[in-house]
Amino acid sequence: MGEREQAAHEVLRETGRAVMREVLGADYVERRDGSTTALNAAVRGLSEEFAYATLWTRPDLDRRVRSLVTLGMLCALNRPHELRIHLVGALNNGCSPEEIREVFTHSVAYCGFPAAIDALRIAEDVLSEHGRMP
Repeated sequence: MGEREQAAHEVLRETGRAVMREVLGADYVERRDGSTTALNAAVRGLSEEFAYATLWTRPDLDRRVRSLVTLGMLCALNRPHELRIHLVGALNNGCSPEEIREVFTHSVAYCGFPAAIDALRIAEDVLSEHGRMP
């Protein structure tokens, strides 16, 4: 990789890390950095560059809407670890507990009861931890 390409990756990485801090919180990024290893570093770098610097900064959906869409997709994919992380992001991005509830209620028709129930259980934990349970 040339010097110019390396510089472009560094700009994307730093942009992505800034967005990640805003969405998921500085504590999350600090914990993530502390658990980065030679095995997971490349994938984490790609998530910073692509997911956060490229996708989360696109102009046609605001972060609140992106968070709600992300919650629905993570429910559908049954990814509880990422769902927990993005529930915090949704709160940071201004999503209400009621909007979060509706995403998972709506998911019943498309993902099934088990996925929606699991997502709601995780949401209850996260909302309770953040003092946001309705």
